[in-house]
Amino acid sequence: MTYEATRSRVETYFDRTATKTWERLTSDAPVSGVRATVRAGRDRMRDVLIGQLPRDLTGLRILDAGCGTGALAFELAARGADVVGVDISPQLIDIAKKRTPNGLSGSLRFAAGDMLDLALGDFDHVVAMDSMIYYTQADICAIIADIAPRIRGNMVFTVAPRTPLLMAMWRIGKFFPSGDRSPTMVPHSPAKLAKALTTGTLRDVERVNSGFYISNALEFRP
Repeated sequence: MTYEATRSRVETYFDRTATKTWERLTSDAPVSGVRATVRAGRDRMRDVLIGQLPRDLTGLRILDAGCGTGALAFELAARGADVVGVDISPQLIDIAKKRTPNGLSGSLRFAAGDMLDLALGDFDHVVAMDSMIYYTQADICAIIADIAPRIRGNMVFTVAPRTPLLMAMWRIGKFFPSGDRSPTMVPHSPAKLAKALTTGTLRDVERVNSGFYISNALEFRP
């Protein structure tokens, strides 16, 4: 599938099928045991990604690509960053706007749209947590090549790792109700991704395993 086709499929899922599920998962509301492991894993991954950025974010412009309901964007803005949160799902953006806390030391702007939109401008850093896990190797390389000229620092993002356990969990997930299933993730080898890039360098940061949440953090530098 092309980048545009995959993006459209993901938008349909999050904007029409899973909005309520995602809203609950990313809140403090009680969830099932399976979803609790996903929530814990996502909490850990946010810490991992933030750990790849400078300690002092004051005045730095950061793109949160695929910001969802805004949890990571809130933390970055609370540390002084000027954050632009973009997501292809207008409904998730609406939730993020409603959840925005008062008194952030940095600035925060949310918008529905494509993370590759040139109108977003340049950034000191880019974070993309679990927003590129549905794309092929060719698409990820194209995304990085497109956005690299507009990054002054680094880009930290996640991919689904190619592991036997994760593949088995995906097969089990096929039996879940359709409303509980996300679009098909594409597993990747960080080493193969690094070799496929036509620009910059890619570093394997950390893999987070938390029950039904398995994701691999990577760092790209132009």
